[in-house]
Amino acid sequence: MATTAIKTSALARARAVLGNPKTGYMTLFGFGSGLPYALLLGTLTAWLTDAKVDLETMGVISLIGLAYAFKFLWSPLLDRLSLPGFARLGRRKQWIVPAQFLLAVMLLAMAQMDPLNAIGLFSLCAGIGAFASATQDIVIDAWRVDVAGEDAPVDTLSTVYQLGYRAAVLLGGALALFMADAWGWVPVYTLMGCVMLGLGVLSIFAPESAHAADRAEHDAHELRAAGHLSPKVRAVSLGLVGTFWAVSLGLVLYYMIASLALPADQRPDSTAFIKVQGPVIVLATVVIPAIIAAVLARWQAKGRYVLKEAEPARSMGDRALDHGYRALVLPLIDIMGRLKWAAVLVMALVLTYRLTDTIWGSFASPFYLTELGYTKSEMAVASKFFGVGALMLGVALGGVCMALLGRMATMTLGALTAALTNLLYADLATGGHVMAVSARLTGFSWAVEHLGGDERMAKLMLAIGGENIAGGLAGTALVAYLSSITSKGYSAVQYALLSSLTFLMGTLGRGALGQMIEAQGYYAVFIFVTWLGFIAVALCVVEWMRQGRAQSGS
Repeated sequence: MATTAIKTSALARARAVLGNPKTGYMTLFGFGSGLPYALLLGTLTAWLTDAKVDLETMGVISLIGLAYAFKFLWSPLLDRLSLPGFARLGRRKQWIVPAQFLLAVMLLAMAQMDPLNAIGLFSLCAGIGAFASATQDIVIDAWRVDVAGEDAPVDTLSTVYQLGYRAAVLLGGALALFMADAWGWVPVYTLMGCVMLGLGVLSIFAPESAHAADRAEHDAHELRAAGHLSPKVRAVSLGLVGTFWAVSLGLVLYYMIASLALPADQRPDSTAFIKVQGPVIVLATVVIPAIIAAVLARWQAKGRYVLKEAEPARSMGDRALDHGYRALVLPLIDIMGRLKWAAVLVMALVLTYRLTDTIWGSFASPFYLTELGYTKSEMAVASKFFGVGALMLGVALGGVCMALLGRMATMTLGALTAALTNLLYADLATGGHVMAVSARLTGFSWAVEHLGGDERMAKLMLAIGGENIAGGLAGTALVAYLSSITSKGYSAVQYALLSSLTFLMGTLGRGALGQMIEAQGYYAVFIFVTWLGFIAVALCVVEWMRQGRAQSGS
């Protein structure tokens, strides 16, 4: 009887959580994040190819993806500034709604253009759309952290966000390609623009949390109370961190503008930018500010350079200092102060957790098409349709695992499976004999053959399916983990920084991996990447133990 009652209670709670408006809107927000990403960074290249735009120009337009990589640079503004005319919607929705409307306008505008004859205006609209999309992502991630609670746990919100995101990628990717083949590109992008417009209208009615805003206002008054760092120390730290961030933003803007505006022979080299400027930007925006924040947190804890008595703001300059400090420095102090030395472990885990996926992802198409000899149509079926379905299955599996096993157990399982599934590709690189036997024994080959495929197709689909299930599981766990270690009062800045770090190592390591492929072949690379994945597994275990000790109070 007791067991039955517990099960009934758990089911009732699950129904209540899934029926909560926050859960529904989180799914919609996930869809709103995934759709423009697919349309602007994936499907757009197919449209440009059909329009006979040359590869060099396509490469330049793809630079709009930098908006996603460096979105953390303007996240402090979104965490503190109010948008005139939209502020009454709430702290987060005042940015989400106009960003979605702007995205809709850009997609509708692009639908009316000929990319070949209006490439300048077309790329400008795509760039503005990418900026609006990245801005929306920052605030949606912050909204998830803000509204999470017992009625809508962050693990559940992370799972439904991923499901919505992957559904949008399917619509904006594979389905958009099929629709374009039947109707042309103008109706497709017009339809997608209308979808974004509808999402913007629905977002107006999403619930908003006042807790984060209350926390921020509380901090504003606390800054000048006794025991807090003196205005002079805060001014120096803000000047240092602000300078580093300004230099980084300047480097990114210069690279994007120069690449889009200068003639081909004068454009900066993208590989050199990633290898040289990339680490500089990371040092300037993450490592050095984190060290400064750690020092400030220690000084305040030790009572050094603090106010002996309250010192209210007396001028506009004092208030500007407080505003800048709250926006840029305080989020870093908060996370360093809470995590202390564990921040090193957390940063290492975030940097390496998705390394096995991100480092070789850009080589997937050459591997399928050139090394293995599959056609574009075969790759589309295996990767875009079957692969996305497997990814969504992995996302759902991640949600179930977090409910049954806990967040860190799921994180560890995700890291382990993400590492081991690289061995599936290693087998494909040597002929796919193990994959062929597995496909036959499981009946997968039979199913694929009855749908018009063959054993060769079954091997590819099985490998992609296995990797995507692991990737969906790991991705869901990572979103939940990042959401759990950010503070509600500083969620926009902290989450934007941490999520950007997840793609950093893979992006910077692709050049070296490409050279390794040229020198040793794909098999050696997949074995190497598998071993790399065990770094994240080990770090997950250590973090799991750390959290266990923290919860037990030891």
